[in-house]
Amino acid sequence: MVRVQLPAPFVESARAYADGTREPVEPRNAATVILMRSGAGGPEVYLLRRRTSMAFAGGMCVFPGGGVDPRDFDHTTGWAGPTPDEWATQLGTDEATARALVCAAVRETFEESGVLLAGESADAVVADTTGEDWERDRAALEGRELAFTEFLDRRSLVLRTDLLGVWSAWLTPVFEPRRYRTWFFVADLPEGQRTRDVSTESDQVTWLPAMQAVHEVEQEQLMMLPPTYMTCLDVGQYADPAAVLAAARGRAVEMFMPEIEEGEDAGTLSVPPWMQTLLESRG
Repeated sequence: MVRVQLPAPFVESARAYADGTREPVEPRNAATVILMRSGAGGPEVYLLRRRTSMAFAGGMCVFPGGGVDPRDFDHTTGWAGPTPDEWATQLGTDEATARALVCAAVRETFEESGVLLAGESADAVVADTTGEDWERDRAALEGRELAFTEFLDRRSLVLRTDLLGVWSAWLTPVFEPRRYRTWFFVADLPEGQRTRDVSTESDQVTWLPAMQAVHEVEQEQLMMLPPTYMTCLDVGQYADPAAVLAAARGRAVEMFMPEIEEGEDAGTLSVPPWMQTLLESRG
């Protein structure tokens, strides 16, 4: 089992936040998507390795995702699937924040993988996003030259929120200099679409069986933040993406923030109650 061992300076820093000596950074809202496809050994997940120069999680393998753009709140767009109010219940937020988080999840997936969970109607999904016109819009979105709501309106697209499921929610520990409230979503790769190595924030992308990713982290062949590792382990227990999405249907999540559990010489990060048994099974 992988447990994050923290050296003494981190423990001392956490104590300073706990006793009020230091003030934690205010976290930003963010969304990330576990993009899946079927594989012989269970769900495969799409991973990006962040450039080592990145200020947050440099060198780590992550799912597509990022912070909410204020323009994700802009206005109502074409919408299919659960209502924003229903999403708010599942995500544990107000309706406006829920709408923005779902928009951010779909936008970031498109920006970082080229996969777009939208269509011309509530029953359709874009078949191919590899053309030059799509790439221009994707690059403009990534560069914040174009708002996602404007992009959807201009192309008369409906946001297919029914293709998403909510999985978990994680808050960066108080001792980190950059903090995020991150909601984790799950989605199956739409038929006809394919991922592309397009994100400027990553230097490598790959599809891996979720359990292979877990094994490679445990063998120190890949680096992941604890929530990414635990999510791969969790998703890897299911037979295929359809089973993962079925488990996500109607799920309501609560934000979990890892805390330091002190030991004699160092500390480890706490894990969510729902992951404890699964992690213990790793030995």
